[in-house]
Amino acid sequence: MSYIDILKNAPDLVSPGISACQGCGAELILRRVLQIAGPDSIFAIPPGCMAGAGVVGWNEANGQKTPVHITLLDNTASFLSGLSRMYQRKGRSDVNIVALAGDGATADCGFQSLSATAERGEKMLYICYDNEGYMNTGYQRSSTTTRGSRTSTTPLGSVISGKPQEQKYMPLIMAMHNIAYCATASPSHMKDFIEKIQKGLAASKEGFAYIHVFSPCPTGWAYKSHEGISIARRAVKSNMFPLWECKNGTYRLNDTNPKPIPVSEFVKGIGKFKALSDTAISEIQHMVDARFELLKKLSES
Repeated sequence: MSYIDILKNAPDLVSPGISACQGCGAELILRRVLQIAGPDSIFAIPPGCMAGAGVVGWNEANGQKTPVHITLLDNTASFLSGLSRMYQRKGRSDVNIVALAGDGATADCGFQSLSATAERGEKMLYICYDNEGYMNTGYQRSSTTTRGSRTSTTPLGSVISGKPQEQKYMPLIMAMHNIAYCATASPSHMKDFIEKIQKGLAASKEGFAYIHVFSPCPTGWAYKSHEGISIARRAVKSNMFPLWECKNGTYRLNDTNPKPIPVSEFVKGIGKFKALSDTAISEIQHMVDARFELLKKLSES
């Protein structure tokens, strides 16, 4: 069955009207993950855009049509560890245990419990929707925020001009935990996205699986709400967000991208990058090229 047929036939497990921003990348990710995981799933979603806008609902009603726990920012993976083990003791392998967390709850506040959970090989699928900041509280920088990005805590001015530090590259950090499955995905490449969710769910029955998803944000990043998919596509084409996967220690690039577009093309029209100088763009380009070469070497080995 093609991925189009899968999505046509799978029910939408989020209420039609939610309070996510118009053009929200994370909302699309939430809906597609739920369609693939199906109703026999239990989710943990820590505070963030999708906990506040996608799940909570109104009048004590849940906007998500599966069981969901809104965990703390720092305990999502450890919470699901206990839940996963409970179902294992009951002999229930038919329930999908899934986390859907933002980059702040993944790379920053929740990294300690996430790393420990991955190291133990707990049986679950952990998905990070990375919109490169703490968007739900006004767009503060996170460790996955791209260098040079304007945020409320890295403003543009004479003292500081965007985030001065390099981006933490979470997918490779997680792959180095020797987990059952690790991948990157983008809503602009839906076939690849769906296949990786399916692989991640299958791997979660054997051990820990992690998928890092590019999640453009029109509100924080300052671009027109209809441009999210084209921006996500440019991120892949420029190697700012390369698509790859690692299963049991074997790496594979899903898009070798023989003719990548320059980073200068990716940042066009994105307000958070409006103050980037030619020197800053060149430095980001160097980082992107070096990271892609590393991924190529890992895949070739």
